[in-house]
Amino acid sequence: MAYILLGAAFMFAGLVFMAGAAIWRGQLSGPGSSRSRLPTDTLEPAQRGVRFLGLQVNWPGIALFVLGAILLLIGAFD
Repeated sequence: MAYILLGAAFMFAGLVFMAGAAIWRGQLSGPGSSRSRLPTDTLEPAQRGVRFLGLQVNWPGIALFVLGAILLLIGAFD
């Protein structure tokens, strides 16, 4: 039972870490956030990119998620 609870906690922590890395990556609007000639009074930048989905930023969250999955599997067969 302890493996299952610990695995669920690790998976949740990894998911929160990855979501936080995507959300808190940078400002959505403001000076320097958009590189196009669109009006600057918008909340969303013209191009955000998908770099926030990369392995370089999310590897701690992915590691926590995988560790949690392994602990859940160990708890299921224990």
